[in-house]
Amino acid sequence: MTSVATWPAQAEAWLDDRGKGAWIAAMVLGFILFWPIGLALLAYMIWSKRMFNGCSSRQARHHRDAARNHGRAHGFRSSGNTAFDAYKADTLQRLEEEQKAFEEFLERLREAKDKAEFDQFMEDQARRSREARPAGDDDTPPAPVPA
Repeated sequence: MTSVATWPAQAEAWLDDRGKGAWIAAMVLGFILFWPIGLALLAYMIWSKRMFNGCSSRQARHHRDAARNHGRAHGFRSSGNTAFDAYKADTLQRLEEEQKAFEEFLERLREAKDKAEFDQFMEDQARRSREARPAGDDDTPPAPVPA
């Protein structure tokens, strides 16, 4: 069952190893044997960009796999251009660092604001408790009454 599921991948790898000419030959053969097979191969070649690759299929597969693995490591989908993907990864890394620094700044700002609000609350409480005490409720003994 495993070999049945992997034969398309094996056929694709075999054709990739032989280059674009092998893909074209397979497509022509597909049209000769049964035209929907040839049409399906043509559609697949266009969809997978095998028809328009400027470099050999082996190089293209290497670049595609490298970009895909690089993108997975940084959590984004590859564009197919390794230079752009590297730039994108560096930019995202820089933005993540800036975001972390900004979040730390906001946390310090919140802590400072919370401390200032708490200090103000404690000051208000102390003032209210002083104002709420009766005049003779201080810790100092009452003044003697003159006779």
